[in-house]
Amino acid sequence: MIGRLILGDQLNPKHSWLAKVEASTVCYYLIEAAEELLYAPHHRQKMLGFLASMRRFAGELRLAGHQVRYIDLSHGVGDIPSFLSDEKASGRIQFWEIQEPDEHRLDQALRPLADRIVSTEHFLTERHSVAEHFKGKKTYLMESFYRQMRKTTGILMDAGQPCGGQWNYDKENRQAWPKGHQAPTMTFFAHNLTDLDKELDDVGIPRWGESRAQQFPWPLCREEALDVLRAFIQERLVHFGPYQDALVDHQPILYHSMLSFALNAKMLQPLEVIEAAEEAYRQGLAPLNSTEGFIRQILGWREFVRGIYWAEMPDYASLNFFDHQRTMPSWFYTGKTTMRCASQAIQQSLSNAHAHHIQRLMVTGNLALLLGMHPDAVDQWYLGIYIDAIEWVQKPNTRGMSQYADGGKLGSKPYVSSGAYIHKMSNHCGSCAYSVKEKTGPNACPLNALYWDFHDRHRALLEKNPRIGMVYRTWDRMDNEHKAALLDRARWIHEHIEEL
Repeated sequence: MIGRLILGDQLNPKHSWLAKVEASTVCYYLIEAAEELLYAPHHRQKMLGFLASMRRFAGELRLAGHQVRYIDLSHGVGDIPSFLSDEKASGRIQFWEIQEPDEHRLDQALRPLADRIVSTEHFLTERHSVAEHFKGKKTYLMESFYRQMRKTTGILMDAGQPCGGQWNYDKENRQAWPKGHQAPTMTFFAHNLTDLDKELDDVGIPRWGESRAQQFPWPLCREEALDVLRAFIQERLVHFGPYQDALVDHQPILYHSMLSFALNAKMLQPLEVIEAAEEAYRQGLAPLNSTEGFIRQILGWREFVRGIYWAEMPDYASLNFFDHQRTMPSWFYTGKTTMRCASQAIQQSLSNAHAHHIQRLMVTGNLALLLGMHPDAVDQWYLGIYIDAIEWVQKPNTRGMSQYADGGKLGSKPYVSSGAYIHKMSNHCGSCAYSVKEKTGPNACPLNALYWDFHDRHRALLEKNPRIGMVYRTWDRMDNEHKAALLDRARWIHEHIEEL
């Protein structure tokens, strides 16, 4: 018997494996293993989403006539590699086939056990494509890779030139949220996953975040994921571009697609999502700035970070450029902080297992970097709290883009800001306990002093960065009394971090 392993992020009903029913010779295995639920402090919604989707996928395979062996939580499997070894030793399986695991940890553990390894048939590039594109370079530049992807695929190209004559439209996509504006409501699902939620409790899996098990909102199969895609294209893509960076009280979705979980579980293919967006533009249903901005996230950034992950792992996982050592404060796990921007982003994440890219980069990531949190702790938090977080996409985004722990391999400078950026892009500051306009003193926005403290502490590492020189020139022009007050305020914050 041939055993074919399908991991929880390989739920692709379009894979060529499934084109032919070979029930007498092939058995598909889907395994719920404790290690996959416990190697990071996973949000309960994330666990439910992947496990429920796996179970749904197994049911669809059976209905199609495939032989399936589903190993659920009650079997007490500790880890997948050991289970595969035991199955072969027992004689139930003579030959293991696997799709390439997308996490380095599983790739290293499963590859020696596989008799045949095949592609997931999902991504638009190979693992090595980014490394080859930047061979001989010290840093990676996404724009270079993205342009090459546009040329190679022909996406948003006319007669060999980028549509509209520009490669990207970032300058049109940084608008603050109009006062009183409401985004259209998002159609969510209402799956009842209370039995699965109880199963997790019964086997002792810790709880973190809201399970929303009675009305679970995420798509659990390809058909539902396609519904989310259609709704985004029809209702939200038109305004995605201008407001993709906005931060708004009690509006967690805005015009974002909510497709990342379905994409990362491989229910959807990136190319079909890209082509749906391009078709909307071609038909005049969405402007170019919104369409290009959305497509760049998938055709450019998503493929780019995956390539960096495989080019740099496993060493990438230990990089700590600033030698940051602080542990995460408790409010990162509870959302109980009087900083309005942080409480909104974290409480939303606890409630929905989701936050958009600016909340992750410029709110929680900004705070983690300014406060000097250890990249390992930050990695664990991001990997655990978001339903779409799989290490190949999470680690470069967190350790590289967000925390600059790679020293600039991925990003050209640390993405830190004072309260001014949050004030510009959000309506949070008006309801905050702190004053964004005050720089020092007990009522001042903590980001203001932390921003200058960060640059002062790391001057030797950052001063020669051409994108940061202006910061140090401004700092040097400040009078000594004001600089001392800023550093005193920052020192108090570092010493009373749990009180923020």
